[in-house]
Amino acid sequence: MRKYNISDITELQNASEIIESNGLKILLKKIPGVTKAGYLDPYEKACQEDNWVAQQRETGTDDTKDAIEAIRESMGFPNYNLNQAEIYTGHEILEVEGRKVGLWRYYKRRTSSRQRPALVYIHGGGWIGGTVFTVENPCRLIAELADAVVFNVDYSLAPEHPFPAGFDDCYAAVSHIYAHADAYGIDASRIAVAGDSAGGNLTAAICLKAREEGKDMVAEQILLYPSLTAENEGVPGYKWRPDVYDIAPGNEDEIRPLLCLGNGTNPEKELMINAYLPDRSLAENPYVSPMLAKSHERLPKALIAVAEFDGLRQQGEFYGRQLEQAGVEVRTLRYCGASHAFIDRLGYVPSAEDVCIEIANDLKQL
Repeated sequence: MRKYNISDITELQNASEIIESNGLKILLKKIPGVTKAGYLDPYEKACQEDNWVAQQRETGTDDTKDAIEAIRESMGFPNYNLNQAEIYTGHEILEVEGRKVGLWRYYKRRTSSRQRPALVYIHGGGWIGGTVFTVENPCRLIAELADAVVFNVDYSLAPEHPFPAGFDDCYAAVSHIYAHADAYGIDASRIAVAGDSAGGNLTAAICLKAREEGKDMVAEQILLYPSLTAENEGVPGYKWRPDVYDIAPGNEDEIRPLLCLGNGTNPEKELMINAYLPDRSLAENPYVSPMLAKSHERLPKALIAVAEFDGLRQQGEFYGRQLEQAGVEVRTLRYCGASHAFIDRLGYVPSAEDVCIEIANDLKQL
């Protein structure tokens, strides 16, 4: 079923090289079996070349609605179910300010625990797209590996529901799960929130709001290649730089396009942000740009996982430094040779399975 060898996962799990980047310690997850730097993981490269959803796209239209639909259509990846145990699935609908918010949950049929840890997962998609179904297999795998109850939030998307609708949906879902922990068979003190890309943005924002409201309902925040600011030039000490990426000679044309999300002038990124925000001045709101929060003190401990060849890598690592400087416990992983949205490619690339194991290990230790 896997496109790679299980030995690749063993190698990633045994990764031990730690580098320091501007004061932040980062665990490097090197490409299994590859010693040279500056190359895509061969499995990532195969995904980029062979599968239509991973290829570069052109919206081919000046119409915003058509462009958004084209972006939505291109998102996601046909990943694999790697579960070995029987996983039950539940579904319910929450009402949030008149909107219907789907809440899926996954858990092992057989367990020895009456109070399991929980993970609330928030999918990515630039606030305008993505789907719970793309991340269903990763959620199921984490549920098995951690013997946890994993929730998957089907929140409202822009532009039909601009900020703060999607954020409010996700915050309400976490609050609901925390308030009904006993009914779900989970330990209210062991709830983590995770998200990838825009989902990582929403996760970080949830933690900020919970702190402001004095709610101790998040034990850990797990940020996968997160988008953490809508204002690249507005964060003190942060400036996106294309030269930080170590690209081997001859690989520029292959890798440079993967970095577009970090560039503040990228038209697709601008389209997504403008669709999400009814007023561009909202980009300065910390719930939109967590990097702009006045303080990052007293936030939950964090696991941050970034991809080497992702334009958002610099945001994730910068936020890790912000949290550490504020006294927050942080563990940062950099997946060498990986690109944005790698968890979507579970079963195709070893990095996706490895990060699921890392998340499950953290849940077990809460």
